[in-house]
Amino acid sequence: MEERMSEGEFDPSGDRAVSSELAGVLPVEFCAFHSQHHRAYLRYAHLQLGSRQDAEDVVDDVFTFLLKVWRQALKEASLHGFAWAVLREHVARRLALLGRPAAMVETAWFAALRRASRHRMELLEAKLGLYAAIACLPDRHYDVVLLAFLLGYDNGTVGRMMGISPAAVRSHIRGASRILSQKLGADWAPGEEKGQ
Repeated sequence: MEERMSEGEFDPSGDRAVSSELAGVLPVEFCAFHSQHHRAYLRYAHLQLGSRQDAEDVVDDVFTFLLKVWRQALKEASLHGFAWAVLREHVARRLALLGRPAAMVETAWFAALRRASRHRMELLEAKLGLYAAIACLPDRHYDVVLLAFLLGYDNGTVGRMMGISPAAVRSHIRGASRILSQKLGADWAPGEEKGQ
């Protein structure tokens, strides 16, 4: 899991701030939340859906929904956790509508393939097995691994986006490492996780 996606690979439309016309009408907190999370949500949705248009549609739907329930969302124990659950739910609905599983394995593999040279092709075949194993992780482990290792966010950012503590992120990384090492037949050495 050393190599992660580069900044541009899952950034199909870049940062998209709330337009200046709407910024004066929308709640300030919502505009700030949108500005802070839009890009990350878009990268995550693109990794799951494999399509720029589907990712943009889903993320637009997520922020539209959040705006509709913004006052209630602010009362949640964790706004970030609530918003993350909304994103996951919208991605799952879109996948169900499309009648297919998450595209993470293919999307991540093809992104790695674009970066690779010929002598690294054998390594990519091994990565395909890793991506398939990641796809089978429990939800929280899966999200943490995608955000931290494939999309390159640090543990603090992953925790804030998911509404969990950095310690919980590290715990999910350890759990995911154990599961992945069992599935892939590799030795797991505690302390080798990202951020330690």
